[in-house]
Amino acid sequence: MTGAVHLPSASDVETARANIAGVAMRTPLIRLDVDVPGADIYLKLENLQPLGSFKIRAAVNALKTLLKTGGPDALRAGVLAPSAGNFGQGLARAARDMGVPATIVAPDGAAQTKTAALEAMGARVIRVPFEDWWRVLMTRRFEGVEGVFFHPVADSAVVAGNATIGAEIAEDLAGFDTIIVPFGGGGLVSGIGSVMRRQRPNARMLVVESEAAQPLAAALAAGRPTKVTHAPSFIDGMGSGIVLDEMWPLVRETVDQTVCVSLAQIVDAIRLLAARHHIIAEGAGAAAVAAALSGRAGNGDIVCIVSGGNIDASKLGPILAGQFPA
Repeated sequence: MTGAVHLPSASDVETARANIAGVAMRTPLIRLDVDVPGADIYLKLENLQPLGSFKIRAAVNALKTLLKTGGPDALRAGVLAPSAGNFGQGLARAARDMGVPATIVAPDGAAQTKTAALEAMGARVIRVPFEDWWRVLMTRRFEGVEGVFFHPVADSAVVAGNATIGAEIAEDLAGFDTIIVPFGGGGLVSGIGSVMRRQRPNARMLVVESEAAQPLAAALAAGRPTKVTHAPSFIDGMGSGIVLDEMWPLVRETVDQTVCVSLAQIVDAIRLLAARHHIIAEGAGAAAVAAALSGRAGNGDIVCIVSGGNIDASKLGPILAGQFPA
């Protein structure tokens, strides 16, 4: 799907909520059982979604939006998307339910848990080096593969699907002070932030990045997208070399501040979530919690988006054993 990306209106969000009803769930918002002076930390548990990630909201809304405008014939050739796994899973499941073939181009560092789930749903998975994967993300095509291209971030229907999370938070917790969102490509923070700017204008929107890559911090400092070094790590759901040009205006309008956490802090947050609440979070899913626990997110009621829980056992096992994942 193509076209200029825009922040969703209130009507767009309500349409998205109707589109995902019965597929994505309304996830719980719980208080984290930990003492942080001056702060109460809440967890929006998107890791409990079917397929383990918030991305099912975005994928289903994008697919249903296309069906409403183009009809079933629009999907005759199938669907194609670049994804580290979570968006691809949502798209592949929705496509399978409609009898439509799906091809997912995954970076070679994608979690085996995610790509195995894609194949189990009947999707064709093509693994490529990260640089080639990024090229697919930018050019919106993959040589030799047909199908309607669905961008996992830079698509208005994707952003509107993500915004449904913000609508639920606004209904479930009155007067919160801060929301912390992990930064992958900007679709999640833009969606949630669009709701907050209308309904909770005084709430702060914080983005968390890791030491592996800080493209948004660099863009905010320079006033434009700026290429940064992207270091490989066990986290595959956040971090890139640059903020996408089409997402920059949306992110700039909805983000107040960035916070950087170390990989060690994210590992500690994964371990804490498992110990205190039996919550399994992937690296990106625990990053917001790491930021809140660091004290750098300020005081008051802080909502952390636990964006997903799809982490390989080979990484989770060492973490729970008190080690650092390879």
